[in-house]
Order: sequence, then C-alpha cells, then structure tokens
Amino acid sequence: MKKIFTLTLLLLSITTFARPPKNQYVRIRTTYGDCIIRLYNETPLHRDNFIKLAKKGFYNGTLFHRVIQNFMIQGGDPDSKNAIPELQLGDGDVGYTVPAEFRDSLFHKRGVLAAARDDNPKKASSGCQFYITEGKRFTDGKLDTLENTRLKGRKIPAWQRDWYKSVGGVPHLDQNYTVYGEVVSGIDMVDRIAAVKKDECDRPLADVAMTVEVLSKKECQQLDKIFNPPAPPKGE
Repeated sequence: MKKIFTLTLLLLSITTFARPPKNQYVRIRTTYGDCIIRLYNETPLHRDNFIKLAKKGFYNGTLFHRVIQNFMIQGGDPDSKNAIPELQLGDGDVGYTVPAEFRDSLFHKRGVLAAARDDNPKKASSGCQFYITEGKRFTDGKLDTLENTRLKGRKIPAWQRDWYKSVGGVPHLDQNYTVYGEVVSGIDMVDRIAAVKKDECDRPLADVAMTVEVLSKKECQQLDKIFNPPAPPKGE
C-alpha cells in the first residue's frame, strides 16, 4: 500500500510539471533593479515575437533610451547598444512590424508592457521597441476632459476608470498602441528609471542598460500560482 501511495504521488508530480504553464514570464534586469513581466496570451503575435527576440539575447545591452516621469520608459532600440553619449536614439528596428492586437480588456494601466510604433496608418507595432508605463492617477474630471479632447469622444469604461483613478496609467494611449504584458513584480524599477536625470531628448544622462531573460517552465508555473491564481469555485 505504501509503495502504491508513493507511486501515485510521483505520477501526480510528473503530471503537474508536464503541463505547460498558463502564462509566459520574462525578467528585465537593470542597475536600478529587476522586474518580472507576465506576457498576455490575448496578444499572441506580440508575446511570441518578444519571446523570440529575448531568447536570442537581442535585448541584452540595449538601453532604456527614452524616459519620461509619470508617463513611461522606452527601450529595445538595437542602435542603443554601445551608443555614444548624447546620440538621439529611437529609430532602430529589426526590419519588420507586428500587426496591432488591440483588445478592449487590455489598457494602459500603470505597469503594462506595450509596443512602440511609428505613425503608420494600420498602427502596426515596432518589431522590437517597447515601453513600460509608469503613468499617474486621474480624477473623474480629468478623465472627462481627456475623453472630449485627446480621445475624441471615446468613452473609458467604468471599470477602467476605477483603475486610472486608484492605480494610475496613461489612458490616452488606449487602442492606439498594443498592450501585451504587465509588471507583476518590481514596478519600483520603473519608477527609479523614470526619475533619472536626462537630456533634452529624454535620454538618461547615464546609460540604463538591460538584460531580458525568458523564465523557465518551472519558474512560470510557480509564478502562475502567485500572480495568476485559479478562479474560486462557483458559489464562493
């Protein structure tokens, strides 16, 4: 009986770790700290592209080359590797774009990962450049004004308003830039980088380099338990 019980536990353990994690996570390391980001399954094109580049080591050594406090920090320009001081950055790319993946449920709350882009009419994303929002809190009055001006009459859903009022974010970017992940740990890294001294082009005076690591299957399974717990049974 004891052997059967032990074998059953072993099989359950093997089955658990054989299952793929629900989400993929990545870690961004900087001298200002680290953060862990959960990539959204609702935006598979952006998720898979980011993972592909990160696994190749593409982002390692690139800079957060544009930082604006209470707004966002931007990085991923391949031209930023070993860039000379004061060089204006932001035009580097990988030769392709990623089709926009706008989702009503995904919006620019504080700490989201989103894709940078140029002014192309289809709003396709840069193949490599991204930003992480720091944002700020809004009042209902400021959100009303935003709807009538920069959003051109588009209404912000009530539940998103609650986020923008309590947690903060950058609502005027919604449905214009693809959101494809969010910081689940280490948002203070974003705050520290956003506050650094910078030049007139918003490039930090002291380089802020990054490394990006795709976390292992086991690590992602563990993080799913912490940051993406299963929904409670009906009735609870």
